[in-house]
Amino acid sequence: MNGTFLERVWTWLHQTFPERQIYIRSDGRVQFFTFGPSLQATLAGLTLIFLGWVAFATVNVVFKDRIIAAKDHRFEEMQSAYENRLADLQISYDELNGALVGAEDKFKATADALQAKQNAISGFLNRKSQIEASIGAADHAPTVIGGAPGTSSGAAPGAALDSDSTGDTTGFAGSTTAMTMPDMSGDDADAGASLTVLPEPVAPQPRTAKPAAKTGMLDGWFSRIGKLASAFFRPANAATLPLAAAYAQHPALRTLAAETARVQNLGTDETVLMAHTETALLGDVQDLRGLVRRTGLNIDKLDHKTAANEGMGGPEIPLDQVRIVGINDSDFSTAYLRASAVLEQLNDLSDEVSHIPLVAPVDGASFDRSSGFGSRIDPFTGRYAFHPGIDFAGPWGARVAATAPGTIVFAGFRGGYGNMVEVDHGFGIHTRYGHLSAIGVKVGMRVEKGATLGRVGSTGRSTGPHVHYEVLYDDAVRNPSNFIEAGRHVL
Repeated sequence: MNGTFLERVWTWLHQTFPERQIYIRSDGRVQFFTFGPSLQATLAGLTLIFLGWVAFATVNVVFKDRIIAAKDHRFEEMQSAYENRLADLQISYDELNGALVGAEDKFKATADALQAKQNAISGFLNRKSQIEASIGAADHAPTVIGGAPGTSSGAAPGAALDSDSTGDTTGFAGSTTAMTMPDMSGDDADAGASLTVLPEPVAPQPRTAKPAAKTGMLDGWFSRIGKLASAFFRPANAATLPLAAAYAQHPALRTLAAETARVQNLGTDETVLMAHTETALLGDVQDLRGLVRRTGLNIDKLDHKTAANEGMGGPEIPLDQVRIVGINDSDFSTAYLRASAVLEQLNDLSDEVSHIPLVAPVDGASFDRSSGFGSRIDPFTGRYAFHPGIDFAGPWGARVAATAPGTIVFAGFRGGYGNMVEVDHGFGIHTRYGHLSAIGVKVGMRVEKGATLGRVGSTGRSTGPHVHYEVLYDDAVRNPSNFIEAGRHVL
């Protein structure tokens, strides 16, 4: 095959380029040159190559600008596509970064609001614990003293019954010294929350304190329906609309949004917690008011005295105009402020209760109640007489303690009482301790609950060692047994 092909090529070459001779005559002489087929084919090939190069060079020279323009155009198209791709990537990055920043800001704001709520609740609960601790520390478990026959002191003659009591206890008018104001000092610091009032005009205020008209049931329902309607038809925040598309494209952002919603739900739980706390505090307030009623005191009259002593007033600002710094949840702010108001009421009541004598003045382990409050047969005359207190018979020289904090307004000898100490506890409440063998305090001294006032004796109108114990409210004697019994129900 190879031989045949070469032979065919050789035959074609000799046919196409037959041998040629060139003759040159000069000066009568003739010369010739012979060109074989191979030489002719070589020269023809070189000629074609030269002509092709000349044609290529000519085209490049003629169409140079157009070729360069085409190359530049292709480069510009590639550069434009590259820049467009980079711009798209930058836009995507900016959108993602903006969505991430927005989501982080929303999560941080939600977390900060939740932290502010937690701080407010923590301070609130700390204050509540302090109030409950003060109640528990001021009123420990009362001593139960059983009745037994014994001696008694005499009653103050010429007394009249007091008809202002709201309980089942009769009052007994008696002479007392001028009472002093109770110590109202205390820590009224806010429970861990800073409050701010919205810049709205204050409604016209009354010039005197009068009971506010109670809101009807229908008004309350209309108010609640209005709040629900405003919350339902509230327009969506425009800033959250572009974030929705980013959340759909990026699962991480969707997860962050879900966590943000979970934290917001925790904030809603805090509002429910404050509502439950308010309910619990209202129960504590009712328990304390019931405790005061068990003593036979008029709780409304006692509250009025507290308000008069402290001096209250100022403009009336609705709770919906008050916000807690760092918290934008109006429902939580309202629930917190309502619970704070009830806590303040509980604090005032606990202060009142701390001034009420709710325990016996002696240790019940070595004492017996030898004579009670009310009518009895006088141990000296044998006739019916009224006894304005309770007698506790016990060992000579035993300690007699103050049943509530107060100020000593009398310490000395007084007729049938013998050596007597009288303590002013504030709010019009006084206690007397008679027939003492020794007095350990002086007029004007401030004493705490449980402080030693003197020692058991038998001075004055007495048949034996005992202490005569009286409780007075607004210059009228009250049954000390009611106070001691009520002390068992202290929270």
